[in-house]
Amino acid sequence: MNKRHITSLISQNFGKFASKEFPRWFQNIVNQTYVSLMGLDMSDFHHPNTYKSLNALFTRSLRQKREFSLDSKDFISPCDSLISETGTITKDYALQIKGMRYKCADFIGDEFSDEEKAIVEDGNFINCYLSPKDYHRYHIPINLKVLKAVHIPGKFYPVNMPSLKKRLNLFIENERVVILCEANNGKKFYMVLVSALNVGVMQVSFEPRIQTNAIASSPQTYEFKDLYLNKGDDFGCFEMGSTIIILSEKEMLDVIVHAGEDVKFGQTIAKVK
Repeated sequence: MNKRHITSLISQNFGKFASKEFPRWFQNIVNQTYVSLMGLDMSDFHHPNTYKSLNALFTRSLRQKREFSLDSKDFISPCDSLISETGTITKDYALQIKGMRYKCADFIGDEFSDEEKAIVEDGNFINCYLSPKDYHRYHIPINLKVLKAVHIPGKFYPVNMPSLKKRLNLFIENERVVILCEANNGKKFYMVLVSALNVGVMQVSFEPRIQTNAIASSPQTYEFKDLYLNKGDDFGCFEMGSTIIILSEKEMLDVIVHAGEDVKFGQTIAKVK
């Protein structure tokens, strides 16, 4: 039996606490304390006392649908997040953060063919970091077809700024779900969900067989024939903050956001060429 990394065990135990429904009076204290300590803006959501567990608060849905551009050229942010880095993929390298690069082929993983991994050569990357205070659900950034998804087990190192600056290949070491997508214009891109400490689960609603922070020790591949999703569709959530990475084909996107910007789900972050 594989020995589980300490970050996995910590995240799993935190997940058990977060999922527990305590007596209402105590749960209200837990929720209100979390909102206050993390500085959550609850204006788009229900009152903290309406959530029966801390996990329900983490994974809260919007009270009202958020508006976004329906223009097919507008690529929207899949989540509320900080843009931690953007740029061009050069010689198969992208930036984890300024001064810390990683190899895209290793990040995408061996379950994808060399041809599939080469899709992003000279393309663009966008790193979206969700902090514990952010809305944790994620959405489809453009009308697309899902071709393939791979769950790659791994560690659960924190993905905040200090960690990104000091741990080389953090994105490659952490557990992730790599999703290969095709836009309506035939261009392809990857959307990668990256785990973090205390992210016990990354939900993927279109493939419930994906079970993250579970006992699986080897990558699991899921292929699809006719799976079409629309811009804005909710397809899951992090059960705490984490990161979504976009890796796009060359000349697919004109990225219009910059590192250090806070963005909201629905905001246009790139233009489709």
